[in-house]
Amino acid sequence: MKPSVYVETSVISYLTGRPSRDVIVAGRQALTTEWWDACRNRFDLYVSPLVLTEVEDGDPAAVEQRLAAIPGVPALAVGDEAEALARRMVEDGPMPKEYPEDALLIAVCAVNGIDYLVTWNATHLANAAMRRQVERFLEGAGYACPVICTPEELMEA
Repeated sequence: MKPSVYVETSVISYLTGRPSRDVIVAGRQALTTEWWDACRNRFDLYVSPLVLTEVEDGDPAAVEQRLAAIPGVPALAVGDEAEALARRMVEDGPMPKEYPEDALLIAVCAVNGIDYLVTWNATHLANAAMRRQVERFLEGAGYACPVICTPEELMEA
């Protein structure tokens, strides 16, 4: 059985976005493409309705490219258990009240036993200080925390 990976919207956006002149963004785009081409087949990939809603928003041509990148990637359901866990992560835990959607995607991963959550969101997700707080919170709630990382960090997995 392959390890499971939840692919967050930022990864799909970097994969399909127009090449950037910003060196950091361009580097992330290159790393994302490298991971997607060389590594993704070692994992069972998942998204959720949250990701689908986000990739379907915006310029129609960009939407088409983002959707074309993820055909056949199963969407995990957002159920009552994940919603309740996300609420607790915001109300009593480490997630900022301004970003309940980030708590919900972590909760969807935890409830479904996903091994990795791959993202370029370094503010609330792939952030070393935040990761440890999220891990402690989820462990205290009886869930295993997915490894929250960037595509670059998941290259050698």
